[in-house]
Amino acid sequence: MTDHASPTQAHADDPIVLIVDDDPSMRRALTNLFQSVGLRVEAFGSAAEIMDAKPPAVPSCMVLDIRLPGSSGFDLQADLAKASIHTPIIFITGHGDIPMTVRAMKSGAIDFLTKPVRDQDILDAVQAAIERDRKRRDAEKSMSGVRSRFEALTERQRDILVLVTSGLMNKQVAAELGLAEITVKIYRGQIMRKMGAKSLADLVRMTELLGIPRTRGKLQT
Repeated sequence: MTDHASPTQAHADDPIVLIVDDDPSMRRALTNLFQSVGLRVEAFGSAAEIMDAKPPAVPSCMVLDIRLPGSSGFDLQADLAKASIHTPIIFITGHGDIPMTVRAMKSGAIDFLTKPVRDQDILDAVQAAIERDRKRRDAEKSMSGVRSRFEALTERQRDILVLVTSGLMNKQVAAELGLAEITVKIYRGQIMRKMGAKSLADLVRMTELLGIPRTRGKLQT
């Protein structure tokens, strides 16, 4: 059964912790603990239940038991990766060993804790995981915005963007493309406005985000 639980003053954009454990008493204990520090919680009893649920649209993490009915915690970790769901995972288990820990961490887990888990240990792990997810989401949002603005450029503007961020001066760009220098200056101003760049350094950082090579010649996308 899926348990939906939230602290009284929670908001829809607050971080959320997903608990996946087949032990109802463990789900309740973790839910109460996370709610006590103001976190929203959704709890699930199996891998199948959470795979049927919609991934959170806010910073989140998953507290995942290794041993589950049906698919194991490791199986769920692999299934989430295949589905491009990047929720950070904290494994908990009553039967951990070194090989299991190594496997979990190599597969991208944030932490691996053994039951009984100290409250502070799991709270620290959850806060670190949520912060990592927040940074990932911010980076993806920034990248999406840059990509959208880049796609709004004309082909000529893209060509000039590549040449300008490769270090060429306006007159060199003009010679490269057979344009007047004043025309390049006009294009450059348009590019700065469209990309939301305040300086050439901003433009360079954006091209690096987009993976655009700073070389002469037409842009390859």
